[in-house]
Amino acid sequence: MTVTTDPKKPAEAAGVFLEAGAVVPSATAHAQSGKAHVEVPTRYDAILLSSFGGPEGQDDVIPFLRNVTRGRGIPDERLEEVAVHYRHFGGRSPINDQNRELKAALEARLAERGVDLPVVWGNRNWHPYLNDAMLEADAAGHAKLLAIATSAYSSYSSCRQYREDWADALEDAGLQQRMQIDKVRAFYNHEGFVTPFVEGLRAAVAEAHDAGFADSEIEVLFATHSIPIDDAARSGDPSVEWPADARGQTGGAYALQHHQVSEHVAAEAAPGIAWQLVYQSRSGPASQPWLEPDINDAIDELAGRKAVIIVPIGFISDHMEVMWDLDEEATETAENRGLWVRRTPTPGVHPAFVDGLVDLVLERVEGRPVAERSAVTALGVEPDVCRAGCCENTRRGFRPAIAGLQP
Repeated sequence: MTVTTDPKKPAEAAGVFLEAGAVVPSATAHAQSGKAHVEVPTRYDAILLSSFGGPEGQDDVIPFLRNVTRGRGIPDERLEEVAVHYRHFGGRSPINDQNRELKAALEARLAERGVDLPVVWGNRNWHPYLNDAMLEADAAGHAKLLAIATSAYSSYSSCRQYREDWADALEDAGLQQRMQIDKVRAFYNHEGFVTPFVEGLRAAVAEAHDAGFADSEIEVLFATHSIPIDDAARSGDPSVEWPADARGQTGGAYALQHHQVSEHVAAEAAPGIAWQLVYQSRSGPASQPWLEPDINDAIDELAGRKAVIIVPIGFISDHMEVMWDLDEEATETAENRGLWVRRTPTPGVHPAFVDGLVDLVLERVEGRPVAERSAVTALGVEPDVCRAGCCENTRRGFRPAIAGLQP
């Protein structure tokens, strides 16, 4: 694969190209109808594994962060405040190596289950870019791709922004007219994603018990990335009236999805132990409200606890925000409070998770009925085709996006 030398990701798409009569842009025939779930078999040529991306060395850090914050006018001096997290680890994010491992594990499991689909990998913000992956697929004669985003939940940054970047990359590569891309559904409540968290929490609780702590002395903190309240309120299908969370925050689908998964994992692995959903990694101006509580504040406010178990419920792998925000900052906060602390693993390449991704692929290849799909929480099976107006970013408005109804 030839990698572009320009460190900038593809420019924003100027428009969306639709086939005659199509509802969903750049989609396969059955997904174009716009139905929430595609229960008709679909032939795909390849899988597009899509990730956030990360720098591979010190010289990459600032160009990478410029890509991440493109259009927001953030000066390099402020980017350096975030760059120190990457520089602490030699300027190299672990995420690309993790994606290489996931790609290899996914290819191996696909072959074991008799699914003849190659996997191409592209990043939103660093090499290999999504347009490079699409050009690689096109050169191999692959015109129908099924995309897997390495993000499990519904929000602008975890779903719609991927869909926008796929549209950007298609236009940049000049492939709108001959390449179609669907995406697997949001998979936060698929058993394959949830199982590693259940196993990890169960093991951590056993370790806490072995260390002499009673259930009443333990608190479980389910951690995920905070997002602006405005984005949270608009996450998921806008036709649904999403309830406020326990703090009165209008968290939309994003907060409710996390709460239900956390509740399920806690019930399976830590019954009778107190838990709460907390947030991390907030950025932006202090005047902009984000989902709370911050994990460090939650730890500081714990009363009567001697042990804390951190479950990174919002994350696929041990990338920078897990290694820095949880393993460094949150762990230090807990230790400064004199608390025993453990952080459980992310799914990574856990066999159940990899097998779950193959299962998501087969849902679309087979046209599997919704009633036969895995979903361990009350919200049930998420749509295959994103609903109109879902996960709006109020600061930027609706931009061209694929794999969903317009806008």
